[in-house]
Amino acid sequence: MKMLINVPETVVADALGGLAAAHPELTVDVENRVVVRRDAPVAHKVGLVSGGGSGHEPLHGGFVGPGMLDAACPGEIFTSPVPDQMARAAAAVDSGKGVLFIVKNYTGDVLNFNMAAELAEDEGIQVASVLVNDDVAVTDSLFTAGRRGTGATLFVEKIAGALAEEGAPLEQVEAVARKVNEVSRSFGVALSACTTPAKGGPTFDLPPGELELGIGIHGEPGRERRAMMTSREIADFAVDAILDDMRPDAPVLALVNGMGATPLIELYGFNAEVHRALGERGVTIARTLVGNYVTSLDMAGCSLTLCQADEELLRLYDAPVETAGLRWGR
Repeated sequence: MKMLINVPETVVADALGGLAAAHPELTVDVENRVVVRRDAPVAHKVGLVSGGGSGHEPLHGGFVGPGMLDAACPGEIFTSPVPDQMARAAAAVDSGKGVLFIVKNYTGDVLNFNMAAELAEDEGIQVASVLVNDDVAVTDSLFTAGRRGTGATLFVEKIAGALAEEGAPLEQVEAVARKVNEVSRSFGVALSACTTPAKGGPTFDLPPGELELGIGIHGEPGRERRAMMTSREIADFAVDAILDDMRPDAPVLALVNGMGATPLIELYGFNAEVHRALGERGVTIARTLVGNYVTSLDMAGCSLTLCQADEELLRLYDAPVETAGLRWGR
């Protein structure tokens, strides 16, 4: 497989160097693998820290900035960052008001963020953690005990980040992050496998003419494999999978997310089918976001995330944000 890289061993470092060059509003420590908003720590503000394996860009480094994360810790491709990274990030963003760790439910991430919390607390930093586990496709996978953390991570980081920007205390920021996770569900579909730089080939075998329903963001198996379906059929399947698990009693935020290699023309076409499917099932969409936000390298496919949004969550979602990967209202 052809890739726009130098050598597999330097892919993450090279990308971080490019992020730093493109975004001087960020402080990027390439050696220690920490991305921090340049004005951190922000006085009287709870710090938000997230992270995970690289390969899901713009998650998480692309979501560092006013209105969202204060720092992110990128690991190697599909590999958790280490506790020292996370503890260093916590120290960089702590203003004395505490730090919230936003953790996707993958075994390595959970273990390492727990260790990092202990390290940070030993240094006098108050730490709270919220686990994101929104994927309805499978209960357990190769990487998790319980549901995987996927697209809802964006909603958790955006909404909790907005509340933190307003100066809310750690307990409130933690509570709203938990609430967003609890009212969010996701379902993903792969049309092709992704290719890791180290392997140089597909991470799993998906024959021509087939797709994987319920795929994870690391190429984990889904619910089932079927013959290729139309955009309309995929939208119906994904919407039903989510609504079977959560029946919204409020308008929803909808994220139609590309997995990395799906053109926007296809994502917008899929979004039209999602709106149709939800409308036919009596679900109102309050806001829609379409694009590549929680990706899986060069995987073709998409995921759908729905988040029930009451007036407060909608207000916080609409609040200004200025990051490399998401910005509006400033």
